Parts: sequence; structure tokens; C-alpha cells
Amino acid sequence: MSTRYFCTLFDSGYLVKGLAMIRSLARFCPSMKIYVLCMDAQTKQILEHLDLPFVNCVVLAEVENEELLKAKADRGVAEYCWTLSSCFTWHVMQSYPEIDFLTYVDADLLFYSNVQPLFDEIGDASIAIIEHRFTERLKDREVNGRFCVEWDSFRRDEQGLACLSRWREQCIEWCYYRLEDGKMGDQKYLDEWPSRYSSCHILLHSGAGIAPWNYAQYQFGKNEMGDITVEGAPLIFYHFHQFQLLDNGKFDRLSTFYTSELAEPAAVYQVYEAELKKCLADVRTVVPDFKGGLKPVSSVRGRRFIQQFVPMWAKEIARRFLRY
Repeated sequence: MSTRYFCTLFDSGYLVKGLAMIRSLARFCPSMKIYVLCMDAQTKQILEHLDLPFVNCVVLAEVENEELLKAKADRGVAEYCWTLSSCFTWHVMQSYPEIDFLTYVDADLLFYSNVQPLFDEIGDASIAIIEHRFTERLKDREVNGRFCVEWDSFRRDEQGLACLSRWREQCIEWCYYRLEDGKMGDQKYLDEWPSRYSSCHILLHSGAGIAPWNYAQYQFGKNEMGDITVEGAPLIFYHFHQFQLLDNGKFDRLSTFYTSELAEPAAVYQVYEAELKKCLADVRTVVPDFKGGLKPVSSVRGRRFIQQFVPMWAKEIARRFLRY
């Protein structure tokens, strides 16, 4: 079986989540190899000590150039990570000519079943992306981007490389956490891809890209093997937006912004929590006092209060103020 190539990026604050994602992907795509942009030294140290044969660590200094360093000085941490999504994917394609097809995946995903159906669906397409698939209640959020930068595939051909190169250039020029002149972060650039590139495929599998912004419209169940299903199809991956690990050993799943419409799919979250516990224990065999990404209960409760009760205009003002 030919190798499936992926890339992702995270720092020690996302290390436990990133490790869970990588291990789950390796479980359901045994031929995979993933390139990880380690955003800090501790991430690289721990990943290399865990000695995962399918992981290739890349340090930030290998990727950053004058253009990126200039952008970095003007952007918040999240904004710079979004900038790097396209830039690192481009770097991997340029550095490893043996890669014919490369998929960027977010660090806060978890895979639940074989990813082959997604590659079968993509076929010979040069580019593959996935929609947010917002529920009716959240349709107005599509103004921020129809597609989610959680799974983005590029083939080493004319359209695949042209698309990735253009996205990289756009993100270096502008990538901020605000809606401005038809742009929003790294994701709204994707809106034009289906019309601009004839070989761009939009993933349709009902078990891919399930997330807090769309789970309420789907029926979850289990098949005869006990695997989680979505609309009768295997759940392939879920995006754990908002999920927090707490410093008391517990978890905070979601704000009431989502759960007030419908409770989160508990079985999906239970699997994730079990995986995170295993990963944290393994990380602590390397760094016994590791606390990366573990949030104080009080700060998470405060954030949830803001998410529920503070109006959007006030959040936007606070976000801009805190960035500086």
C-alpha cells in the first residue's frame, strides 16, 4: 500500500491533543506518514522521545523566512498558526519531492474509522476541502467561510500546486481573526476554490468533519461492531473545537452556545477523553510535571460565561485590544 502523507502543527499547549490526533490517524491509516511543525522545543523533545515511526518533526526555524517573520510580528498566536497552515503545507511539498498528495489536518481532530473512504471519494482530484455544514441556526456564520481548514488535500500537479501557492501568498499578506474585505483568517480564502479550480473536490462523506457547529443536525448511532456512526455511515473524524483539558484532571467539552440546541454526542466525547488521558500519561513519562494545555477550572468557567452572555460586538473589541 502506498504511503499517505499528512502534515499538521502545534505547540506544547496542543501537544496532548495533537498526539491523540496523530495516534488515531495512524490506527486507521497504517500506511501514513505525518510531518509535524513543532512550534516550540518541548514539543519536538517529547515527540522524538516517544519515538513514533510515522512522525517526522520539523522545527519552526526551518520554515520561517523573512516574509513569515514580518507577518509574525504583526499577528496574534492563533493568527500566526493559521498563517502557517498553508505555509507549512507548502514547505513540506517543496522539501519532500516524493510526496505526490499531501493533506493538512488540524491538531484537535480525532479519527474513529478508516480514512480510505475519503481518499476513494477524492479520487484523482487535485484539491480536496470540506464544508463547515453549519446547522440552520448557525447559517449566518458562513459569512466567515464556507469551508473549514481541518482537512485540506493538495496533489503535486498544476492545479494542486497553484492553489496551495496562492493560498500561502494570501495568508502571508493577510491572516487575521476578523472579517474584513471578504477575508477571515486563513479559511475564507477557500470560498473561491471550487469555482477557480476545476479539479477541486468537496468532501461529502457524512462521517467526516463532524463538529460542534454541525452535530445537531445528524443522527448518531452504533453499528454491529460497536463503532460510532453518523447517518448510518462510520464516523471518520470529529473536530473538537472549544474542548478544554482542565488542571483538575477533568474536561470541559463545550459552551452552552452549542449544547443549548442539543447535547453533544456523548459517545464521541468519551472516546476522545479516554485517548487524551492515555496521551497525557505517555507524555508524562517523558516530562513528569507536564501541564501543557491544562487550563485552570476558574479561567475556563469565566470563558464559558463570556461565550454565553457577552455580545459579539464586545467580544470583537476585547479580541482586538488583547491582541496588542
